[in-house]
Amino acid sequence: MHASLIRRQLGGLVPPKIATPRLVSGGSGAGLGPLVDFYSKLPKGSATTRVSGIKGRYFDGANASGKPIVALIVAIFGISYTIDYNMHLKHHKNNAH
Repeated sequence: MHASLIRRQLGGLVPPKIATPRLVSGGSGAGLGPLVDFYSKLPKGSATTRVSGIKGRYFDGANASGKPIVALIVAIFGISYTIDYNMHLKHHKNNAH
């Protein structure tokens, strides 16, 4: 791997303005004080649950609803009715009854 590729991948792990190469590469751990202070101020505890996808948006939590199922039924009905109507028109094109 190239050094720039590794630097780019690891760049998100350490905030760039707090941890300089001089502080990180130093033999003693005393130079990492600003970095320890930064991470000690971050919130602790479990992360909030993320709502994603149709299931999370419509079926879980406070926004529980059946609208996607109703919309799916209406869409299937509309598509099938359109196909059936066009097939019926093709039937009447050549054969009157």
